[in-house]
Order: sequence, then structure tokens, then C-alpha cells
Amino acid sequence: MKTTKHQLLFHNANNMDSIPDESIQLVVTSPPYPMIEMWDELFSHQNEEVKIALGKCEGNRAFELMHQNLDKVWKECFRALQPGCFVCINIGDATRTIGNRFKLYSNHFRILQYCHQLGFDILPVILWRKQTNAPNKYMGSGMLPAGAYVTLEHEYILILRKGNKREFKKESEIKNRQESAFFWEERNIWFSDIWDFKGIKQELNNGQIRKRSAAYPFELSYRLINMYSAKGDTVLDPFLGTGTTTVAAIASERNSFGIELDPHFKEQILSSIQSASQFINPYIQERLSKHVAFVNKYQAEKKEMKYQNEYHEFPVMTKQEIKLKLNRLKDIHLENDHLITSTYTDDNVKTFSVPFKIPINLL
Repeated sequence: MKTTKHQLLFHNANNMDSIPDESIQLVVTSPPYPMIEMWDELFSHQNEEVKIALGKCEGNRAFELMHQNLDKVWKECFRALQPGCFVCINIGDATRTIGNRFKLYSNHFRILQYCHQLGFDILPVILWRKQTNAPNKYMGSGMLPAGAYVTLEHEYILILRKGNKREFKKESEIKNRQESAFFWEERNIWFSDIWDFKGIKQELNNGQIRKRSAAYPFELSYRLINMYSAKGDTVLDPFLGTGTTTVAAIASERNSFGIELDPHFKEQILSSIQSASQFINPYIQERLSKHVAFVNKYQAEKKEMKYQNEYHEFPVMTKQEIKLKLNRLKDIHLENDHLITSTYTDDNVKTFSVPFKIPINLL
């Protein structure tokens, strides 16, 4: 029976100091967005010069000061990350009027610029099209030229790698990598540079959380974890928020390390993790069922697939999918407020792909 561990740290600005050098295999996170007004208070609390700059209508200075706070985190991520491993950052640009001047503040460019200086290799980005604006919404001068501007309906997922490609040499590493394979048809969707899905609406009872939450959906973090890590790896989220990365790590049979400075999120994080067992197995079953539907359609319209998965006993497109294995989540156990363990079983793994409708919309 496999077990993964999930460590949570709260309220301490120096939490990343406790992470050993080169002990993390993947970072998946979404930081507070500089120059988005709801985050002004947080950045000002971290550096009072931010508040002063905003008060003086010095937008460029405020933007730079906010990013200098984030720079400290990216530097720690570089230290903690194992060579050959990845950082995935979900970030949106900001549009804002400071004084009487409206402009774009390019958060994604500023982060890429600093991470390049740190030594990260910059890889192609993903555009996440959120579709947050109504189709009849317009900005600026409306129907008259030339004072209008386009709406921002996408965010960026920045993909960074530390050093050369990761090597899997030990027998256990090779086995975990093979079991962590994704389906051929998933690869074609996941590795596109445009993602087009909406997040689930979160029920947040705490008013402070509602004001400060900009959580990304489970599907986003789940894809990234499966794309850029293997079973047994440790995934770090230094801006944990409502706990989505931890839940996705549990669903993916990875360990995780989550950090959240805002005390208002603690209850929501623990609640999200404890309730995750209600949808993780149905979600995995739906993933398998989609593959079975793809196989049936492909073989009916084209030809028989050449390979057979050893565990689930259905056809797969490529030899790399033969040992792909999705185990059943058995239990999520809250050891204390800072440590959670999840256990998995491969009992009846061959019948785990029975079609099963997900009771909630995860996409």
C-alpha cells in the first residue's frame, strides 16, 4: 500500500527556510498579482513603501516594489528545486488607472525576467483562457476610436526548468515514471499552448477569504502535476491559498509541501483537503472512462490499437502507456494541522475504469 505525505505551514514568513536544498521536484503556484487592487493591502503590509508609492500615484515604482517581494520566493524556489525539475507559475497581467493614466502592468514578463536572471531556463508558456468577461462588455471609449482597449480574458502559466533535463536512473525512479504516464489523447490536449476551461465556483464562508481568494481550478494544478512530475515526487506551493495544489497532489499520488501566510485560509485549506476524498476517485474513474470512450471511437473509425495496458487491461496508443497505473485513494488522514497522509491501494485496479459520473463539476 502506497502512502504520500503533505506538510502544511502557516503564518510564518520564513517557512521556506525549512525546505532543504534541492529537495523539491516541482513547484505549482499562483502568487498574489501585483497591481490588482485587492492585493494592495498585502503588498503594503510586506513593504510600506508600496502604500507610499500608490499614494503618490507612482504606479511603476509600486509595481516594482511588489515584485521585489515575489522575487524572494522565486529565489527560494530555485534553491529548493532539484536540478532538471520544473516551476509552473499561474499569473495574470494587470490593467489599472493610477492618477489619470491607464496602462498594462505585465506581471508575467517581470517574473520571467527575474527568473531568467536566477538561472531558470524559460520554456514555452501556456495561455489559460478564463472567459471571465461577458461577450457584450467593452472597455474605454466604447464604440468610438481611439480610446478603447481590449479586455484581458487569459492568464499565463509560466513553465521554467532548473538546468538540463531530469534523469531517471534508479529502478524505483523508472518504475514511478512509467506508472505516471498519461494517455496519448491527454498529451495532445495538455501540451497545447492554449487551455480553455473554467474553474469551479468555490463556496467560501469566510469574508476575508472571499476578498482575498483568486484560486485556480483543480484541473489546472492536476494537469501540471501530472505533466511535470512523477509519483512519489514532492510538489511545493509557496502560495497555497485554498489548498488546490495539495488536493491535486493527493489525487496524483505525489507528496506535497504547502505554505500559506494568511491565517484566514487555514480552516478552508484543511476542509478542502479532508473533503477531497469525495471526488478524487470519481475524478480518476472519469479520466479512465474518457480513455475507454476514446479507444472505442478510434478502433471503430480507424484501426485496432497495437498495445495493451498491463494493469487496466484496455488498449493504449503507445508503448509508453503500457505501465500507466492509476491507483485508488483509500484514505486521507489528518495527523495534525500541519501533516496529512494519504494512502492508496491497487486492489481491483483492473476494474477501476468502470464508468462513473462525477457528482461535481471539476472543470
